[in-house]
Amino acid sequence: MALRRKDLLGLEDLTREEIELILDTAEPCKQIFTRDIRKLPTLRGKTMVNLFYEPSTRTRTSFELAGKWMSADVINIAASSSSVVKGESLKDTVRTLESLGANIIVMRHRAAGAPHFLARSVDAAVVNAGDGAHEHPTQALLDLYTIREKKGRIEGLKVLIVGDILHSRVAKSNIWGLTKMGASVTVVGPPTLIPPEIEKTGVKVSYNLDEAIRDVDAINVLRIQLERQKKGLFPSTREYINLYGLNRHRLAKAREDVLVLHPGPANLGIEITQEVATCDRSAIAEQVTNGVAVRMALLYLISGGGRQHEAAG
Repeated sequence: MALRRKDLLGLEDLTREEIELILDTAEPCKQIFTRDIRKLPTLRGKTMVNLFYEPSTRTRTSFELAGKWMSADVINIAASSSSVVKGESLKDTVRTLESLGANIIVMRHRAAGAPHFLARSVDAAVVNAGDGAHEHPTQALLDLYTIREKKGRIEGLKVLIVGDILHSRVAKSNIWGLTKMGASVTVVGPPTLIPPEIEKTGVKVSYNLDEAIRDVDAINVLRIQLERQKKGLFPSTREYINLYGLNRHRLAKAREDVLVLHPGPANLGIEITQEVATCDRSAIAEQVTNGVAVRMALLYLISGGGRQHEAAG
């Protein structure tokens, strides 16, 4: 089976079968971590550009490793050090990169929909590495992979997403992916940080973490943006910690085998404590490793991997 699309822009547009294909392909990709030489010839001769209009460490480095381990030529471009600061438009920037031979463009942008605009404008494959408060599809894919790896399945699981659902692109992509894969999703957070009518996406809503945590299989704790407090979206950091911070006392109310996730970087002591982030129920460190494997799988699939095997068969 092949991924029959040029770009990866969001999980809202993917089918369950496409999500399963990416997760299945990531499994052999993860085996490269056990090798002495972490190199595959899959993308030899291809050029991948990481075009980031927002700061990033984990996502950009993960894509860079994924590209290099698959033998692509990887170029990293930060908007702050490019011609963008001189007024060059997004379309002009990417057309220039495409003229220089870019085959894959991984893009993070502060504006929702920017990768979609880009994908319509260029022949290169475009991967959305986060667009505004819209989606962060590869983060959700690595979260799904981690849950499936740890729990053996996604279908029928109960997953809790905690924090700023309103502004979180990670939450939105996870909701699309988890519900399509058959999980039951509950979101919990301050009322001011829960989108209106979010139930229409198939999730349940709670404002009480102590109640919502009791019977779930996995908890995905979102990073709280502290500037939200300055805008009055919740009264104080102290109150947020008291009501929605994940600590060992609150975790004790959950099932013994509950899985704890966080997209990183965490505000330790606010949305999650150091003790919980490093406990035996936490898969936060493994999420970083799984992120490289999932992105390797995605780069392979959007560059034509799978189609060659179908043609040969």
